[in-house]
Amino acid sequence: MTYINGNRLKERIKLLSHCSIPSKGVTRLAFTKESLHAEELVIQWMEQAQMMVRRDEMNNIIGRYEGENDQLPVLMIGSHLDSVVDAGMFDGILGVVSAIEVIQFLSDKEIVPPYPIEVVSFCDEEGTRFHTTFLGSKAIAGTLTDSDLEKHDDQGCSIAEALQEIGLDPTLYTHAKRNVGDLLGYIELHIEQGPVLQENNLPCGVVTEFAGASRFNIRIEGKAGHAGTVPFANRKDALTGAAEAILFLEKIAKTTEGVMATVGKLSVQPGASNVIPGSVTFTLDVRDVDEKRKQNFVNDAFRKIRGISLNRGLLFHHEEVLTVSPVKCSNEYITIIENVLKDNSITPLKMVSGAGHDAMAVSDIAKVGMIFVRCKDGISHHPDEFVSIQDMKIGTKILLDTVLKITCYKGDVIID
Repeated sequence: MTYINGNRLKERIKLLSHCSIPSKGVTRLAFTKESLHAEELVIQWMEQAQMMVRRDEMNNIIGRYEGENDQLPVLMIGSHLDSVVDAGMFDGILGVVSAIEVIQFLSDKEIVPPYPIEVVSFCDEEGTRFHTTFLGSKAIAGTLTDSDLEKHDDQGCSIAEALQEIGLDPTLYTHAKRNVGDLLGYIELHIEQGPVLQENNLPCGVVTEFAGASRFNIRIEGKAGHAGTVPFANRKDALTGAAEAILFLEKIAKTTEGVMATVGKLSVQPGASNVIPGSVTFTLDVRDVDEKRKQNFVNDAFRKIRGISLNRGLLFHHEEVLTVSPVKCSNEYITIIENVLKDNSITPLKMVSGAGHDAMAVSDIAKVGMIFVRCKDGISHHPDEFVSIQDMKIGTKILLDTVLKITCYKGDVIID
């Protein structure tokens, strides 16, 4: 095939969706047999596209398509293979298979750009298993640390142990690091995960910046007691305190422009129907493109929750488990993508990403850019996530044209 094959994109995404534990949607966590199965498929497709493929020391899968000068910096394209629990088929995956399709096109057409290109499938972007994000891209950027490898999943397995289980030596993770200057840049194609493109009747848009994120584990402690014998005046109900705190978080997030705050996980102890809850733990995810405003929101929220707890005779504890600063995309890449969109008769809508992406980690060592693709009703992180074949083809065409412009290819390209 010598054209962007929408049916091939669809079939490959479907095949990868089968690499999942039984669930309502796709559940594929890092360093599991499901993930390894998906990686084997990706390696096979990379090799079919005439790439030299390797697995780095952090389990990123990297396929290299050589340019005219193999000593020049590399343009990296791709995304991630891992998922959240009960995810859809396209988040991350579209970025990987579209990048492979770009190289398949170049290979079929015998197009050799001046710069080499590498397709990367990052090992863990979502952070679902170990509750910490960007493991693969941080390793490449050189910002992963020994303490990161000590983080555990819910079964007590550390990242280091998980690497050992798939045959990798965790002490060598620093070998995955790329230096400043090694990369020409990084471009990622990703579904929007929101409704803006659909509302504007556009298949693609250009991302200008990524919101920063802070994640916390919060614990509110009270005192367990019998549900039928402890009077309300004597109760120290941790769950009612947590409920008041969570509703307050929703209220102030709604009235603070630019801030998104989400409580996504909650655990009640002892967890019996006839026992007053003695302890509640929950997560808090706060995002904003303005770092100062995000931090002010967090400070105000914790001050109020501490007051709620005090009024109810409860104790309040919080632990920050993740902080990611906002990241701006390369102005050069924004302009290139805008021009490519115009060349393809698409209005170049500039967009902010409220979601985190591997590009944020890679930005520590290279210029980054991102192309958004429309997804139906803006649904993501859900089994109903959907992207049409036509939009996948358009997005891949935009990625291809962007790659050719960044790598300074001067020849004629005809797409059948």
